[in-house]
Amino acid sequence: MKTTTYIAMNRFKIVRGKEDIFEKIWKDRDSKLSEVRGFINFNLIKGKENDEFTIYASHSTWSSEIDFINWTKSESFREAHKNAGQSKGIYIGHPEFEGFSVVL
Repeated sequence: MKTTTYIAMNRFKIVRGKEDIFEKIWKDRDSKLSEVRGFINFNLIKGKENDEFTIYASHSTWSSEIDFINWTKSESFREAHKNAGQSKGIYIGHPEFEGFSVVL
């Protein structure tokens, strides 16, 4: 498999009025991503809102898709996601994952 920059995104629908809680979860999270091989950067981005929800996306950039996959199988990944189930009531549905290989 060719090594190329890889972008991993999860899209979240957050119940209106729960945005501050969602953002605090991410601000307080100790992901240790900076210690993970192949990790380049991370952004939490906020999109449009409607009467029901606000769209957010987690956006991480990796040296390669393999580096991202290796992270998802690591203890570091499990540690970063250990409290995910404690945030019920702020999400509408499950996050939607999208992975992209950078072309240009």
